[in-house]
Amino acid sequence: MAVYVYSIVASTHPQGLDGLDGVGDPPADLRTVRADGLSAIVSDAPDELRPKRRDLGAHQAVQERLMADGTVLPLQFGLTAADDDAVRAVLEDSADAFNERLQALDGCVEYHLKAGQDEDALLRQIILESDEARQLNEEIKSGKGGQDLSLALGELVSKEVQARQDRLAAGVFDALRGFAREDRPSQASGNDFLSVSFLVEQADEENFLREEQALAKELGEDFDFRLLGPLPAYSFV
Repeated sequence: MAVYVYSIVASTHPQGLDGLDGVGDPPADLRTVRADGLSAIVSDAPDELRPKRRDLGAHQAVQERLMADGTVLPLQFGLTAADDDAVRAVLEDSADAFNERLQALDGCVEYHLKAGQDEDALLRQIILESDEARQLNEEIKSGKGGQDLSLALGELVSKEVQARQDRLAAGVFDALRGFAREDRPSQASGNDFLSVSFLVEQADEENFLREEQALAKELGEDFDFRLLGPLPAYSFV
């Protein structure tokens, strides 16, 4: 029977999973597959697995329970294998890689930061600070400009938005990366100019959080900082 795989830990890691249920309806029982000094937390996989709230919660609860007692390689939701023997074979074949990542994640948690700026505030800033943009905008408002001026202004503003967001992202990223053991930038979307995960040593959490709060305060109310964590280190497995 197919098995659902939650996470990998060292075989010496406490695995107090009493009271937790696995994914599926009815919920599956959790168990451990061991090989080469490693343990994989698994359960029977349901025939149909979808990212429903209960199953996502069950997956996350396993990570959080294990995190409380040591280092975890948290696997993404939905990972399955053919059977326990297939899981055991992966543990044996990739033991060195798994142990390297366990060592890299030791004593760390993940924080994920998304940062954005209010679009209207950014546009006002560009018009105020760019002589060329302000002149084009005034000509268009006066009725003197045609379609060409509107296109020129739109192109200028688009370039300015990208340039300013790139500078903001670089500034925030550089200020915080010194507090992290590793970082994983990802593609920002919408009004966000930054989306990045930081692997932060627990001993540095206070300094990291203090710096993030200082940056948000310095940039002001037009900026939206959304920091999630501490999280299982999904981005760094």
